[in-house]
Amino acid sequence: MFKMRERTETKQVKAINPMLILAAFLAVAAIATYIIPAGAFDRVANETTGYSMVDPASFHRVTQNPIRLFDFFMAVPKGLAGSGSLIFFLLIVGGTLQVIQATGVIDIGLKNLIKKFAGKENLLLIAILLTFGLLSCFAATSEEFLAFMPLIYMVCLGLGFDSMVAAFLVLGASSIGYCGGMTNAYTVGVAQTIAELPMFSGIGYRAIVFIVFEVVSIIWICAYAIKIRKDPQKSLMYEIDKQYRAELDLSDISPMTIRHKLVLLTFVLGTAAMVWGILEKGFYLTEMGAVFIIMTIVAGAVGGLDANRICNEFVEGTKSLLWVGLVMGLCKGLTNVLTDANVIDTIINAMASLLNGLPKTVAACAMFAVQDIINLVVPSGSGQAAVTMPLMVPLGDLLGINRQVNVLAFQFGDSLSNMVTPAGAKLMAGIAMCHIPYKKWLKFFLPCFALWWVTSFVLLIVATLINYGPF
Repeated sequence: MFKMRERTETKQVKAINPMLILAAFLAVAAIATYIIPAGAFDRVANETTGYSMVDPASFHRVTQNPIRLFDFFMAVPKGLAGSGSLIFFLLIVGGTLQVIQATGVIDIGLKNLIKKFAGKENLLLIAILLTFGLLSCFAATSEEFLAFMPLIYMVCLGLGFDSMVAAFLVLGASSIGYCGGMTNAYTVGVAQTIAELPMFSGIGYRAIVFIVFEVVSIIWICAYAIKIRKDPQKSLMYEIDKQYRAELDLSDISPMTIRHKLVLLTFVLGTAAMVWGILEKGFYLTEMGAVFIIMTIVAGAVGGLDANRICNEFVEGTKSLLWVGLVMGLCKGLTNVLTDANVIDTIINAMASLLNGLPKTVAACAMFAVQDIINLVVPSGSGQAAVTMPLMVPLGDLLGINRQVNVLAFQFGDSLSNMVTPAGAKLMAGIAMCHIPYKKWLKFFLPCFALWWVTSFVLLIVATLINYGPF
């Protein structure tokens, strides 16, 4: 596609491994068990839903139980064991996506999309943002998009846009999709499991959320793209981009074969079957994992992969998500430390006291802001859910915020700051591939970031006012 330079023009901010950050948090949590007074709420079963709920008036002090040294190290394997079902489900999803990608359908489909929209550049931007956004929204794809960054970068420069547009199409689409997250197992699935909500319930309002964020983002990026095409020197990347700009050649794009179409059909039918099973048959992680296994076998077979290749690609896909499982284990270990020491309810009580008296709409927005700030240092969606939702769910119960709104606040908080955090490996890799210095990226993106925050506040206020549910 294009040759990357050995040395970029500007030194990039070094990304910090989330596991290192979480290990530090785990150590801080262990120390906190010696400092924070132990306390507990009584939990009672809700007669309507059957789920356990916090009794807001029941907080009381209990015997201090600080974590011991050996128990501290046991927290990690115990956390991995406690998150086993979720970890293995996510590994299956990663393997399935890798097999589908190995059939070539994604690459061929994207190239044909470019050919179809030649001469209709703004429609092409919309198509890419919408396509990638839908993949993230339904299949939780994210880092996988980086494989297509070189192609989209070349296309954007060849069509007169700049590298900022290319980076936004890939990175922004992922964040938009995660904000909607209709069947996103990594974030919504994990958060709703912890919140004791039916898996992927409330999908109707999340569909509206996805549409709103898509429309807002399309208007913003198209306005910027039109400005840059009219006057390329208005781009913050003008001097850097002109070193890499080249004429775009679409003459060697192959048509989509019957095999590619069958793979796409397999993915669509598999996703539809999974959603139907969840909504109508009560499918959970085991059943969903079985659907993904079937999709893997069928997609690989119709895509022309032999059995050995399917197995190899599946294993490769699980490797890419293994670190996510380790992060989840660390996060679960952190929660276990606070829970076993009887300090987690003390923290919840203190947070509730800070927000007491606030209208529910304001409190919901404040919970989103807290999640977004936490995401600056813990950019793993499933990991953040494992850390924050055990705190936020009972806090929301105390404040009268229903659990679906609570999960929505988490979704927004997890998604938006992924576009600005230097701790995010995907962000830093993406802008590096486009030769974008981190400071220039912030200057470009912060206006959109502010627009996304306002949009989130509006959607959360509406969700609270309509009592978005269930529960």
